[in-house]
Amino acid sequence: MTGYDALRNGAAWLDLSARAKIRMLGEDRARLLHAMTTNHIQQLKPGEGCYAFFLTAQGRVLADVNVLCRPDHLLLDLEPELRDKVYQHLDHYIIADDVTLEDVTNETTTLAVEGPKAAEVLQAAGAPVPESDYANVEWETGLVARLNTTGSLGFFVIAPSIEKDELIKRIEAAGAIAADSEAFRVVRIEHGKARYGEDISERFLAQETNQPHALNFNKGCYLGQEIVERVRSRAQIHRVLKPLVLDAAEPPAPGTKIDTTEITSAAYSPALGKAVALAYVRT
Repeated sequence: MTGYDALRNGAAWLDLSARAKIRMLGEDRARLLHAMTTNHIQQLKPGEGCYAFFLTAQGRVLADVNVLCRPDHLLLDLEPELRDKVYQHLDHYIIADDVTLEDVTNETTTLAVEGPKAAEVLQAAGAPVPESDYANVEWETGLVARLNTTGSLGFFVIAPSIEKDELIKRIEAAGAIAADSEAFRVVRIEHGKARYGEDISERFLAQETNQPHALNFNKGCYLGQEIVERVRSRAQIHRVLKPLVLDAAEPPAPGTKIDTTEITSAAYSPALGKAVALAYVRT
């Protein structure tokens, strides 16, 4: 079975240790992050989590983040290229707040286990299986979080870097197959899962990205909220991110425009025998 087949029909793993990990500590951590992101951070309890955006004052998407609530800190999981950007953004707004930031990326390993049988693999490896999206549970010296990069059932195993090789052995012994980043990318696009840096960037307003689970309309003020609320009340968006199946075998390059539609990411889908893509479509 190839990595691609495993992602669609079984379980595959990928080393995502380059993903940024920033730990927020201090009594004001939830209040500060709540005031800087689009989702409801202050209602999170230990073991819960959510997906959110950081916005500019103009309502553009500065970054996206998976927030994992732990008993004594908030753990931020980010795309690798957002590591310094988000750290500096947060640090800029810490004034009299009891908040400390720790960049723990270099000492942390992240292994993604994804596919229809991902939960079975974790159970066979002796790991707990979080039941709800973004939930996170301690496992030995690390965590298992219900997160994914492909839009399929998936989990991130987050642990000290020194344990990576042993974790890979255990995951493979439990039935997961190694897949490369391209296989993960193809399945991601097949499932219409957006990725910051490809499909989402500072060019776009929050609602244009079509990620409603990143937004909470019942929370207090946050940076960029005025624009989000204006878009919501007036329904003023002219484009929205959508998954496409193209009647072509050759995937178009990012940035390709088809009439008024702009492709952001595309790949050939072996399962469909056609190109699949994510694109901003005029509303």
